[in-house]
Amino acid sequence: SYLCIILKMLMWVSYIIKKYSALPWARAPAAVLNFNCMLILLPVCRNLLSLLRGSFICCGRTMRKQLDKNLTFHKLVAYMIALMTAVHTIAHLLNAEWYTNSFQGRYGPLATKLSMLGDSRELNTTYLNPVRSNSTTPTILVFTTIAGLTGVVITLALILMITSSMEVIRRSYFEVFWYTHHLFIVFFAGLVFHGAGRIVRSQQVTDPPHNNSLCENQLENWGETADCPVAQFAGGFPQTWMWVIGPMIIYLCERLLRFIRYMQPVSYRKIVIRPSKVLELQLVKPGFKMQVGQYVFLNCPAISQLEWHPFTMTSAPEEDFFSVHIRLVGDWTEKLIKMVENLPEGGQGPKMAVDGPFGTASEDVFDYEVSMLVGAGIGVTPFASILKSIWYKFKDSDPKLRTKKIYFYWLCRETYAFEWFADLLQVLEKDMEERGMRDFLTYKLYLTGWDQSHVNHAMVHFDKETDIITGLKQKTSYGRPNWDREFEQVQQENPSSVVGTFLCGPQALAKDLEKKCVKYSDVDPRKTKFYFNKENF
Repeated sequence: SYLCIILKMLMWVSYIIKKYSALPWARAPAAVLNFNCMLILLPVCRNLLSLLRGSFICCGRTMRKQLDKNLTFHKLVAYMIALMTAVHTIAHLLNAEWYTNSFQGRYGPLATKLSMLGDSRELNTTYLNPVRSNSTTPTILVFTTIAGLTGVVITLALILMITSSMEVIRRSYFEVFWYTHHLFIVFFAGLVFHGAGRIVRSQQVTDPPHNNSLCENQLENWGETADCPVAQFAGGFPQTWMWVIGPMIIYLCERLLRFIRYMQPVSYRKIVIRPSKVLELQLVKPGFKMQVGQYVFLNCPAISQLEWHPFTMTSAPEEDFFSVHIRLVGDWTEKLIKMVENLPEGGQGPKMAVDGPFGTASEDVFDYEVSMLVGAGIGVTPFASILKSIWYKFKDSDPKLRTKKIYFYWLCRETYAFEWFADLLQVLEKDMEERGMRDFLTYKLYLTGWDQSHVNHAMVHFDKETDIITGLKQKTSYGRPNWDREFEQVQQENPSSVVGTFLCGPQALAKDLEKKCVKYSDVDPRKTKFYFNKENF
């Protein structure tokens, strides 16, 4: 934002110095637009970010956390582009009005003289005002010039992209968001050609020089005396393409790599449809390597050849396959689950393309001595991968495992949502108990959508050794966690430790947990510190 302000001020000052009083409001935002359009594609180059994230593995968690906020940065840049486009457009609409009035002689003799200059080799003149006829209106000027037409196309594409990116549309009508967002191709094409018309013109150096302060009062002598040669004007060289060509090439390479991955074969190892309408796919792809907490993009050509959807992997790196759990939400997942449900006995699943894996904040979970894992609903998927990997590391007695303690919290609205993950927790629970490490993993399950019948049922079976919902020894709690109490417990049990708090869940919960991390982090470096990390994709 500071760079944007500096660029804007520099352009503003430069145009004021040149006395183009109508142009600063248009040209200063144009400079900011160039800068932001250079940035807008970089945060969505997933492979580039994964490469950088791997390169910064030795450079501390702060740099990697910034890379995890790539979508937030992408949105902020988009908002700045929208704001500057609005200012730029309004300013040029006013300029079009002023051009027309100037040609009609409404702004005095100097403006009229400059507006009447035309391209003529015989008279050695060049035009300044793009309006060349009294019949030209601002509307005609906008729709008959390269700058005007491309400006309209750019603005319409931008409006459609931004409005379809709103949370309510993106979640309920993802396909609308997905297809509309590809108008960025039209946007950048228009952007590159926008300045080709060179409608904004500036005074050129002549020999002998045109003395503005002297010649503005001697209009009739222009071209007649050596002191006042006719002022010469020329359009500025288009600069936008120089700002965006680099990111466009990087993004083109990104899409080429995605296409190569799209063509690579993927086979099914197992397909399971859970009663809770959660589809588990176990997939195998040659040369595929993953880390805990990473995610992939899936494409099913039978549904759409263009749509790619992100899913966190629930398998561990130690397994010879990778798996995803897909919850029924939206048209794409509904179609996929129906296709799988209608498969004949022993039939092969639909063709699937995989792009990834890509890194997330959860990759850093083993960098902390103590970790708090918080999952909401299907947001538990990255922690399934983490807990599985921990089980394998204990099984193989991995000496590189730094983690000493894990606190796991899972919040679900419905009871059936627990069923697909409870099996893994039962295995972990039994294994830790056999190894005498029951204190290593503390997990708490919360049913947030409940009524009195659930409570009554739980009270009747309270004396049972295992939970009536999950079958685990740890009983399910009703309601939401008291986060102050949970953070206080972690703080007391782990003095002088660095605790990583990881969330895969809604933004409201993220804000709450981030505040708790700040609240319970002691300024004394010898005391407990909490670091907040959130999944973003």
